Amino acid sequence: MNETELGMSRRAVLWTGVSALAAALVAARAAAQQKAAQKLVQYQEKPKGTQECDNCLHFVAPDSCKLVEGKINPKGWCQLYAPKPKDAKDAPKAKTK
Repeated sequence: MNETELGMSRRAVLWTGVSALAAALVAARAAAQQKAAQKLVQYQEKPKGTQECDNCLHFVAPDSCKLVEGKINPKGWCQLYAPKPKDAKDAPKAKTK
């Protein structure tokens, strides 16, 4: 039997195998990602100035975070703080000619 009788070349079979392996590795890595420990990111129960969890991009109401493990105080703070983007309605409008 040759390649045309089987309908697939060795190269095609190899690429299919490599693609399947890559997909499996990506899925395994995504599942292995974990949240950071509160101590590692210097989480504290009180805000740092105006920076507080409830106005952070990563905060999930009522008491969780996308990046930090455990219960999160909405008035807390950590090093991963990132302010939520301003609403489009609050942003200044550009002048048009």
